Amino acid sequence: MAWTGTSFILINGTIVSLRKRSGSNGELILICQLGLTRSKCKRIVRIEKVAEEIIRSTATAFLHESNRSPESISGTELRLRVMKQFCIAVRDAVIDPEVVGFKSVICYRTGLAIGGREIYEDLDQLNSAWAAVLQKCTHNGYTRLDDPILNPFFLHTAADIIQNIDGRHVKPLQFHTGLGDNDIALRFSSPSHLQPFIKEYPKLPIVLLHASYPFTREAGYLASVYENVYLDIGEVFPMISQEGQEKVVSQALELCPSEKLTWSTDGHWFPETYLLAVIQVREALQYVLEEYVRRETLETAQAVQIVEDILFNTSNRLYDLKVKLLPLPLTSKVSEPSLVTPAKTIWPHNLALLTTFLDANPDINFIRLQWLDYTSTLRTRILTTTQAISLFSQGKFIAIVRAVFGLLQTDIPTPGCGGPIGEYNLVPCFESLRRGPRNPSYAIVQCEFREKETMAPVSICPRTCLKNIVERAKAEKSLDLLVGFETEVVFMHYSTPNAPEDYIKFGTSPVSHAHAWSATRALQNTNMMQCLEAIVVALRDSDITLQQFHPESSLGQYEFVTGPLPPLAAVDALVTTRDIIQNIASQFEMRATFHPKPVSTQPGSGQHIHISMTQNGDEPDEGVYKSFYAGILKYARAICAFTYPLPESYTRTGDGLWSGGRYVAWGSLNRETPLRKIEGSHWEVRFVDGFANSYLALAALLGAGLQGSYVMPQDCTEDPSVLSGEEIEALGIRELMPVSVEEAWTALEGSLGMRAVLGQELCEHFLRVKRHEAEWMRRLDGERRRNWLIERY
Repeated sequence: MAWTGTSFILINGTIVSLRKRSGSNGELILICQLGLTRSKCKRIVRIEKVAEEIIRSTATAFLHESNRSPESISGTELRLRVMKQFCIAVRDAVIDPEVVGFKSVICYRTGLAIGGREIYEDLDQLNSAWAAVLQKCTHNGYTRLDDPILNPFFLHTAADIIQNIDGRHVKPLQFHTGLGDNDIALRFSSPSHLQPFIKEYPKLPIVLLHASYPFTREAGYLASVYENVYLDIGEVFPMISQEGQEKVVSQALELCPSEKLTWSTDGHWFPETYLLAVIQVREALQYVLEEYVRRETLETAQAVQIVEDILFNTSNRLYDLKVKLLPLPLTSKVSEPSLVTPAKTIWPHNLALLTTFLDANPDINFIRLQWLDYTSTLRTRILTTTQAISLFSQGKFIAIVRAVFGLLQTDIPTPGCGGPIGEYNLVPCFESLRRGPRNPSYAIVQCEFREKETMAPVSICPRTCLKNIVERAKAEKSLDLLVGFETEVVFMHYSTPNAPEDYIKFGTSPVSHAHAWSATRALQNTNMMQCLEAIVVALRDSDITLQQFHPESSLGQYEFVTGPLPPLAAVDALVTTRDIIQNIASQFEMRATFHPKPVSTQPGSGQHIHISMTQNGDEPDEGVYKSFYAGILKYARAICAFTYPLPESYTRTGDGLWSGGRYVAWGSLNRETPLRKIEGSHWEVRFVDGFANSYLALAALLGAGLQGSYVMPQDCTEDPSVLSGEEIEALGIRELMPVSVEEAWTALEGSLGMRAVLGQELCEHFLRVKRHEAEWMRRLDGERRRNWLIERY
């Protein structure tokens, strides 16, 4: 058991020394003797068990010694004898160094609604109860203390003695609370019933066991307002579901100071109960505390301190164990701190996704580890499957230079955005794993970045940013979001004659000039159709659901509709969709571009986003989703820094172009507003293009939606560009969308709300990179710049 990190076993028993016991506790004696824990076992004395043993032995001796009939013995006589022995036993336990605390199971017997000291004053009632005890001893033998008078009487007596022993550490009194066997009265197992008892013994440390489940919040409240109350979150591991365990930890931390929380295995009968408890509590703590660290509610060091307090420090102090916290040996698989690697819970599950995938796809020989940087450049590292399994099974990762999110498309680093010193860990998210484009022996996986030493999430990582926003939506608003993408792409051919050596020129579309929106004649080119069909097959092989595809208005332009999926999965699928489209097009000697305006005389390309939501599993009220989309409108100008990130983005926008128009407005089924309501909570965001890093763009949109609390303009049912100034004002439309990337940058700089939701560091980093990018690209002239962008997007 030492390899699990178990320092102590506190054995729940009676006052009899372990050295004199065998039988049911024999296996625990063996554990102590063999040194399977780091320290010697100690004991917790169960008050009811002590009382029962003394009642049996005293009553039997009393009857035999007195030579009297049971009818001639009064309850008072029995009470005085039993209580004398009981008080001696409790005092002995208080001074016994092998005993570190006491426990009551009165919850099982008569419930936690314990009366006060007035029990001592009603002697008639007490004597009557003791007479009933004597009758049980005479006729059937005494086995169980479950009297509504005597159980509280013994408990008060013990509490008085424990609290008032002078000059010694006051040993804690544990209470079984919450869940138990079917003989428990659940409504009387809430720790709230103990409030009068807690007040009566302010110097007595009281430990509420078993997380008081399902009354965890009540227990947390008591521990927060009473100095002498502690909450032990044991037994729920492994007795309730994983989700339930995570909620117990979260609820306990809602109000209760972390240094008032303890944990124990509550292991019994089977050795597996100890192991499962240890593993599962680490899983739950990691899950909950990692979320706090991601949201910057806690620093990593604070989260580590909370773990140490709950699992060791508080119990060490409370039970006066006087042991030192020692790290486990580094060779132990269970020894690594739960917060410094993604292993132990999340990582083994993540790694299992890889092994399962490879078992189902034995022809995969290579894995591309991918990430999307701030210029929306898709970058990768490639491993053989053998090396991937070897590396990741050891909890090791590829190291990437910290300048990774400061590089331009040409690998030029942005000043102030990381340099040659320091590294991040590149951590694959195997839930995004799928077959790759073009080559059937490749798989691809999207990645996040973690700090090299602590494995803490990197706040400027785009995928991590989106993940945090999605989790906030669930935690704060109970919202589950679905996202779909309309990806518009123009297929072009390479035309390099007379081009400078250092760039490629792209010519007109390879299809007919009769190409038109949804026109079947746009499907008559054999080469084009073979390319489109190959794309559809490749998407299917990569487990990407294609809702539909069709010709769009520009020459050689088509639209592919994917989703709906949860936000992270939707963007992961989009990244692969774009990669597949461009790879397949190159096989047919074409260039597929997501440039928003590759041909100045043709309609542009967007990357519209569809969002819908449920709240607690149901369609949310209109007020909920309207507040969400109102938040997007409120911050729309700042969001454009992410959704329209290059100067060319603004060549596509304008009135009458069906690209979302110039006004910050929304309309039901209105394609001339940047936000289009479709039905219920299903809306379309139209001010996004193919230059955007979709993780950052979606994080900005969803984060703005969570801000909410904004007065929504009225439904604009017409093209706002044809309305008069008075009509625009009557609709509550107050702002125009940015007309340049510089205007969007300024809006982001001045938006405290967006900087708060995405993080100050991320926003500053993003603006620094985009300004450096814009400065570098000014050296390219118009046509050369156009082709340079087509080649990269």
